[in-house]
Amino acid sequence: MGAGGEKWGLSLLGRDDAHFYLISDPHRRPAMFIGEYKHSLDEKGRLAIPTKFRKELSKGAVVTRGLDTSLFLFPKEEWDKLAQKLASLPLGQSNSRAFARLMLAGAMDITLDKQGRVVLPEYLRSYASLKKSTVVAGLYNRLEIWDEEKWEVYKKKVESDADHVAEQLGELGI
Repeated sequence: MGAGGEKWGLSLLGRDDAHFYLISDPHRRPAMFIGEYKHSLDEKGRLAIPTKFRKELSKGAVVTRGLDTSLFLFPKEEWDKLAQKLASLPLGQSNSRAFARLMLAGAMDITLDKQGRVVLPEYLRSYASLKKSTVVAGLYNRLEIWDEEKWEVYKKKVESDADHVAEQLGELGI
């Protein structure tokens, strides 16, 4: 194999602090957000983003209304992919229009400040019923921001139903 991995169709063998990884784009390691982190909103509506996610979000990010009364926070590149899909939904279907409105009309470009915080607009904090205690959950290509109490209720419900959910996903080949 060549130094760049050309034989296998790979452009680069990359390395971060603890891992080696293969990537197809020599300029960008794909984002992967995982984990659950508790943070507090300050009085100005600022939320500290977990340190391990800041580099990916420093290139630009978008926050919008999510599902289950959470907020979705996407790196700009991932948001652009989703927004294109939403824009291509059929206008003649009311469900398509409603979902596009939920996601697109609620979206706001955000930037991280020097302390790694983002300002969450009031209308989004209200939508997600965010109080002081929040949870930032990594979900592969996005972060979800939850009110901590709502997250705990949701998590317990899903955990109690995990076997049933696993069976349904099994039918889909997952």
